[in-house]
Amino acid sequence: MIDGISHLTFIVEDLERASTFFTSIFDAEEIYSSGDQTFSLNREKFFLVNGLWICIMEGESLSECTYNHIAFKIDDEEFETYEAKVRALGVDFRPPRPRVEGEGRSMYFYDFDNHLFELHTGTLSERLARYAR
Repeated sequence: MIDGISHLTFIVEDLERASTFFTSIFDAEEIYSSGDQTFSLNREKFFLVNGLWICIMEGESLSECTYNHIAFKIDDEEFETYEAKVRALGVDFRPPRPRVEGEGRSMYFYDFDNHLFELHTGTLSERLARYAR
């Protein structure tokens, strides 16, 4: 039986730039850096974001931007605070998709390696309740 998500790994061209991305926006705590000693495929760093293990590993950036993404839940009251954090890094924003009232607010933005992230204020139960109306 699946117990949950173990970790997420993102391949990044520049470990330091990606570290800034995760620590600045997600308040990620760096808990490991391989330096030049690698136990995996390439140099890597591990972070915790509210208990979630995120790995960044040195490699070739994605060649294109897509809508494949990971969404993190935030409180609606913090939406503007997070938007300011993201804008301060100068990353590319994706225009929001059309929404119906009651499914929450979202912002979509790419990291420096073409991974798409979403910060979302709604929950699954709220979205399903809205869609059922």
